[in-house]
Amino acid sequence: MKQFEVPPAYRSQLISRIKQQRRVADRMKKDFSPTRFTIGRMTVLLARHFGFCYGVENAIEISFKAVEAHPDKRIFLLSEMIHNPLVNADLARRGVRFIMDTHGHQLIPWEELRPEDIVIIPAFGTTLEIADQLHRMGISPIAYNTTCPFVERVWNKASQIGQKGYTIVIHGKPQHEETRASFSHSASLAPTVIVRDMHQARQLAEFITHQRPAAEFFDIFHGQYSRNFNPETDLQRIGVVNQTTMLASETQAIADYLKQVMASYYQLSEENIDTHFADTRDTLCYATNDNQTAVIRMLDEAADFAIVVGGYNSSNTSHLVELCAEKLPTYFICGPEEIQDNGDIQHWDIWQKQKIRSSRVIPDEGAFTLMLTSGASCPDALVEAVIHRLVQVANIPETTWESFLHQTVFT
Repeated sequence: MKQFEVPPAYRSQLISRIKQQRRVADRMKKDFSPTRFTIGRMTVLLARHFGFCYGVENAIEISFKAVEAHPDKRIFLLSEMIHNPLVNADLARRGVRFIMDTHGHQLIPWEELRPEDIVIIPAFGTTLEIADQLHRMGISPIAYNTTCPFVERVWNKASQIGQKGYTIVIHGKPQHEETRASFSHSASLAPTVIVRDMHQARQLAEFITHQRPAAEFFDIFHGQYSRNFNPETDLQRIGVVNQTTMLASETQAIADYLKQVMASYYQLSEENIDTHFADTRDTLCYATNDNQTAVIRMLDEAADFAIVVGGYNSSNTSHLVELCAEKLPTYFICGPEEIQDNGDIQHWDIWQKQKIRSSRVIPDEGAFTLMLTSGASCPDALVEAVIHRLVQVANIPETTWESFLHQTVFT
């Protein structure tokens, strides 16, 4: 796989060494067991796969090279390049300005932009409408396009099934940048509807089987369907794709469920299911799959609690939190500063959508074990910083930490 030029400040010699050892020992990536190491009284189970993915490193390289190559030009990002506050703040310090926030609200009017300006497309991609807007202003939307290739793969799959007469069902979060972009591309080719979760998939099934009046569709799926969508005719042939960072098991469950609904309603066998249900296979990115599988395997081990590091608006990271929270106390933090001197942890509650504080997570004495992972947009340097912060709060001698940094073998 291509090696990208990422700022050294985002790298970690420790984490790179651990990852390299695991790659050498498991080149086919069949071993998803965590890496285990002990520092003083603290044992860490580090997920087999975590951190920057191909798409994120590609986006970072393009963005930072644009800044370095054009010191005389104004540089804009359509929105957050990736969902990590450290990286976005770093770009902002270098003079990069954000045209929209993560929800698509305009921060800088289009009228302020000039043809000579550089506009970077974030890793999530962008809508056809925004691309057209940039073209009309004389700005090329592909000159600095960091759209993840795995997002583009979803667009290509949607295009293929749309051209064959299927309606496209997107499993995703309607307000997420990636889902908005995928919806725009899909809706330009075929009827398209977004389902957030299995609950909405079951609601969609009621319109497929005509158990609910078609008129109710527009209220239930408000803002989630394409123009001129007709639930009476556009749900007869469907195919499922997804936002690449969704929970893999949920996407699969939704696809399997809707496939079964079609088979039952139209009395289809496996041989002729494609007359009403497209074979889209999995459109999750490799990093999402690997990171989730690594967490699932890690959860087979015993630990006192889990820490997940990443941006609070990161979809792929929030799903790692969901997986961990099913088994043990889990703390979603954006960096080491959330771990307090007294062992408290300030963390993001993905259900209440707010930051909360949990007391005495790090015990004052005695051995303890934690699980640790991070999202696909989280720099490895932050993961190392979190480990070091835990060492400090647990009052483990700095000499023990320094000795660990020089450790050569990890299991």
